[in-house]
Amino acid sequence: MLRIVVILVLAWILQAIAARLIRLFREVMSRRIASGDEVARIQTLARVFRYAASVVIFIVAGTLILGELGISVAPILATAGVAGVAIGFGAQSLIKDYFTGFFLLFEDQVRQGDVVEVAGKGGLVEEVTLRYVRLRDMEGHVHYIPNGEIKLVTNRTREYATPVIDVSISYREDPNQVLEMMRHVGAELRADEQWKERLVDDLEIIGVERWEASGLVLRARFKVVPPIQQWNVKREYLRRLKLLFDKSDIEIPLPHVTVYAGKLKDGSAPPFHLLDETKSARTE
Repeated sequence: MLRIVVILVLAWILQAIAARLIRLFREVMSRRIASGDEVARIQTLARVFRYAASVVIFIVAGTLILGELGISVAPILATAGVAGVAIGFGAQSLIKDYFTGFFLLFEDQVRQGDVVEVAGKGGLVEEVTLRYVRLRDMEGHVHYIPNGEIKLVTNRTREYATPVIDVSISYREDPNQVLEMMRHVGAELRADEQWKERLVDDLEIIGVERWEASGLVLRARFKVVPPIQQWNVKREYLRRLKLLFDKSDIEIPLPHVTVYAGKLKDGSAPPFHLLDETKSARTE
C-alpha cells in the first residue's frame, strides 16, 4: 500500500514538474517573440504538450500500480497488442485525426484565436487539440471538427488582411467622381484616432470592376493590421460612404427590368390596346 501511495505522489510531482517546465518554456518563448501570432502558436503547442505529458504519466503510473496490486502486466500488454491490431482497423479515422492534428500544429496552420474556414464551417478558433478543432461562428454556435475531416484550411487572420470594398453606382453617375469620394472617405477614416492604428496604408483604388444589369461596380481595398479587425474597418467605411452618397445625391442602383414591346412590320410601335390584349392572352 505504501508503494502505491509513493507512486501516486511521484506521479503528482512529475505532473507538477512537467507543467512547470512547459509553463517556463511558454514564458521564455513568448518573451523572445514579438509577434502576437507566434505567441498564440506557442500557447497552443504548450497546451498540447501538457496534455501529452499527462497521458504518459497516467499510463506509466497505472501500469506500476497494477504491478503492485499483483496483477501481471505482461498478459495485459500482450492482449493490448493483439487487440490493438484489431482496434486499429476500426479506429483508422481516430488515428488519422491525431496525425492530421499533429501536422496542423507543427506547420502552424491553425492557432487559438484565428478566424478560419475548415470542412465547410467558419468561425473563431477556441481550441485546437490533436483530436479536433473547436470553432464558434458568428451566431454563437460551436462546431467540433475532427482533424481527419480537414482537407483545406482558409485562415483569415494571418499577418494582415485586405478587405475588398465593392460599391455599386448607377450608370448615370460619373465613376471618376465616385472614386474620388471613396478615396476621400478612406483618407478620413485613416486620419481618425480610433481607426488609424488598424490601417497600414491608404485606401487602394482598383477602379471599375465590372458592369452589371443595373449599374457599375467600383472596387477598392484596405490593408488592415491586426487582420481580425478587417470586418470592423469595412463596416465603418461602408457606413461613412453611404452617408456621403446620401449627402451628394449619388444614386445606388436598384434591380430593374427594361420591357421592349417590339415593332410592327411597318416599323411602328404597336398600339397600347394591342399590348394589353397580348398581355391578357399570355396571362390566360
